[in-house]
Amino acid sequence: MALRKPPLREVHAGRGAKFTEFGGWDMPVEFDSIRQEHAAVREAVGIFDVSHMGEIEVVGPDATALMQRLTTNDVTVLDPGDSQYSMITDDEGTILDDTVVYRLPDDEAGESYLFIPNAGHDEEMFERWVDRRDEWGLDAEVRNVTDERAMFAVQGPDAADLVADAAGSGVRGLSKFEASYAEIEGERCWVARTGYTGEDGFEVLCPWDGAEAVWSAFDCQPCGLGARDTLRIEMGFLLSGQDFDPEAEPRNPYEAGVGFTVKLDTEFVGRDALERVQAEGVEEKFVGLKLLDRGVPRHGYDVTDEDDRVIGRVTSGTMSPTLGEPVALGYLPVEYADPGTRVRVVVRGRNKRAKVTTTPFLEDK
Repeated sequence: MALRKPPLREVHAGRGAKFTEFGGWDMPVEFDSIRQEHAAVREAVGIFDVSHMGEIEVVGPDATALMQRLTTNDVTVLDPGDSQYSMITDDEGTILDDTVVYRLPDDEAGESYLFIPNAGHDEEMFERWVDRRDEWGLDAEVRNVTDERAMFAVQGPDAADLVADAAGSGVRGLSKFEASYAEIEGERCWVARTGYTGEDGFEVLCPWDGAEAVWSAFDCQPCGLGARDTLRIEMGFLLSGQDFDPEAEPRNPYEAGVGFTVKLDTEFVGRDALERVQAEGVEEKFVGLKLLDRGVPRHGYDVTDEDDRVIGRVTSGTMSPTLGEPVALGYLPVEYADPGTRVRVVVRGRNKRAKVTTTPFLEDK
C-alpha cells in the first residue's frame, strides 16, 4: 500500500528533510539534526508538520452523547473552545488510542466536536464512531477530515510571540487546552494551545490547500518526528502503538499512568472494567528509568532485577539531548515501581545499571 503524504511533502524535501514511514505516512524525521531541532524547541521555538494525525468531526444533536460514550473523560464540562486529553477504550478497558477532544463552536446542525486520533488510526476510529452511533440510534454526523486539513505544531518558549505575529494578539489570551479560530495568511485556522513537547506551544489546523502559506508564516526551525520523539520521552508522554497497543502492549489507563482521564461517573465503553481495576489496583505501572551506566535504552529491551530476572521491558528510550543522560519508559511490577528502585536494562546483551525515577525527567517541567 502506498504511503500517505502530508500536503507539504515536496516542500519539506526541498528543504532537505529526511523521511520515514510512520503510521502509514511518509513524514520528515529530521531537517537538520535531531539535537539541533530538539534544542530549538527547548530554548526558543520550532515548528513540526503533524498532518499525519487524524481529524474526526462529530456534529449534531447527539454529538455530546456519542463523544461521552466513546471517550473516558467528561466531555460535558467542555465549553466551545475548550479541549481535553482522553482515552478511547474497548469493553475490557484496554486503551485503543489516546486523543485530544476539542469542543468546536456549535452550528445549525447542533453540538460540534473535533477529536484527534493518532497517525493511521483515523479510518479505524471513524468506523468505530459510525458503527456505535448506528447501534445506539444517535443523531450525529461523523466526518473524517484528515485529508482535508494540515496540522502544524509551533512549540517552545517563544511560540506565543511567533504565533501572535501570524495569527493576531488574541491567541495570547488562550490558556492551556483552549482554542479559537484565527486567520493566518488569509486562511481560517483552528489555533489551540496544546502540544506534545512539554513546552508552551500551539497546534494550528488549516485547510490542506493553504498549508504552504500557513507553514511559511512561521519563520523558525523546522523539526521532524525524531525531535518530537525525544521531546515527548523527556516528558514521559505516551506514544500510541509503542507505550500502549491493544495487541502488542495492551494496557489500561491506570497502568499507563493516565488514570486522571477516566471519569467513572460517566457512562463509556470500558467503564465497568475500569471501575474494577480502580478498586483492585494494578499489578504493573508505567515508570521512568535512568541508566546509570553508558548505553542507550531502546524499545523492547528487557528490564531485570538485580538478580537478572526479567521483570519488564522498555517501551520507549533515548539519549536525552537536554540532560545528556540515557532515559527510558516502560512497565514494571508495582513492587519495583517506587522512585529510586535499582534495576537493570539489558542493552545489546549487557546489563546496565538503572534506577526508577519520576517523570517528567526534566525537573523544571
